[in-house]
Amino acid sequence: MTRATALPPLFLSHGSPMTAIQPGAAGAFMTALGAQFGRGALPRPRAILAVSAHSLARRPVLLVAPQQHAVYDFGGFDPALYELRYDAPGAVDLAAELQQALPEMLQTQAMSGLDHGIWTPLRYMVPEADIPVLPLCFSPQARPEELWALGEALAPWTERDVLVMASGSITHNLRRVFQGGAAFDAPEISESRAFRDWWAAQAAAGNWSALMDYRRQAPHAVDMHPTDEHLLPWFIAAGAGGVASGAMRLHESVTFGCLGMDAYAFGPQAAVLASALGSAPPLPGQFA
Repeated sequence: MTRATALPPLFLSHGSPMTAIQPGAAGAFMTALGAQFGRGALPRPRAILAVSAHSLARRPVLLVAPQQHAVYDFGGFDPALYELRYDAPGAVDLAAELQQALPEMLQTQAMSGLDHGIWTPLRYMVPEADIPVLPLCFSPQARPEELWALGEALAPWTERDVLVMASGSITHNLRRVFQGGAAFDAPEISESRAFRDWWAAQAAAGNWSALMDYRRQAPHAVDMHPTDEHLLPWFIAAGAGGVASGAMRLHESVTFGCLGMDAYAFGPQAAVLASALGSAPPLPGQFA
């Protein structure tokens, strides 16, 4: 039985590296989200297990170090980005627990470094950088079903005050962003809106089979995700939340007209978090 204080796994769209200094609506949401842990609706995490679209490996690997720090895995952006720091403790004890419990599923590697998909949200959520962070790399060749199974295996730790934070982007076609020359606050293109609406509807209904088959079933799927890696972390968080509960969209916004910034929570406590943030949960038969 899931105890009342289990932490709901999250999927956060981190957007462009510029989100770190150009927060927009998503940055304001992440700040409000962080305030709910420890001081708000939910307990303070003892550690954050972070899964990012920018930390990839051939198979799941935990990056273990006593201290973690921001790495700048991008180029050609505002020089101010390279001055930002995020130095957080590494969750060495959690890594040992996970590797001992799931030896066939997880490997460990002695390595430090948080990619921008991790430290950008955490700068808003945990600005003090005082919660240990453990990055988990995944394979971009993994099928959604495989990543769901990985999330299911991680689910017990949500009841041990571990926050599973998956980071990617609900829509992610950088060719459209860079070639279109769209402004940060450009109106959303219809293809992005159709994809995000379809995803939110299936998620609210718990239509997991359709979501796992999104490249065939979702409108404009290949356009909005020419490659899968920015959406695949969603399935790890969803698996950690469990099949019994639907997914709750906590936030929706768009930057550059096509880069979706939606955020989701999973599991029985998702509704508690949504209520605390002022996001009314969908009624049965309705979609977010």
